Amino acid sequence: MYFLGHKLSEEKKQARARNRRVHMANERTFLAWIRTSIGIMAFGFIITKFFTASAFSRITDAQATLDGISDYACLGIFLVFLGAAAGFLAVYRYLVTEKQIIEGTWRPSIASDVMVAILLGSIGILLVIYLIRTL
Repeated sequence: MYFLGHKLSEEKKQARARNRRVHMANERTFLAWIRTSIGIMAFGFIITKFFTASAFSRITDAQATLDGISDYACLGIFLVFLGAAAGFLAVYRYLVTEKQIIEGTWRPSIASDVMVAILLGSIGILLVIYLIRTL
């Protein structure tokens, strides 16, 4: 059996079997990160497509159209980028945690969890500001 390009010794295989629940919890966490990543990317895509279409229908002047689209397109593209980055972070975090579990050196780290929470909170605050401004 191979993991990250290394052949697992019999001792490590047994340790992995003993920690089956821990490995499955790591996998569930990974999948939760992937769902979050997909959600952020989808939200960015929707923002870009919705506001681009509505800007075209409301504005006829060519320069105003470019100005109206650019802010929302940038926000949408930024969210898609953040979602993709969260996906890559999920893979990295999963692999590192899996290796630490196998080696018995796992230590909890909340830095990436706090970063995602701050990111989502910031997006929420920006959306509230936008909604208040459009009323």
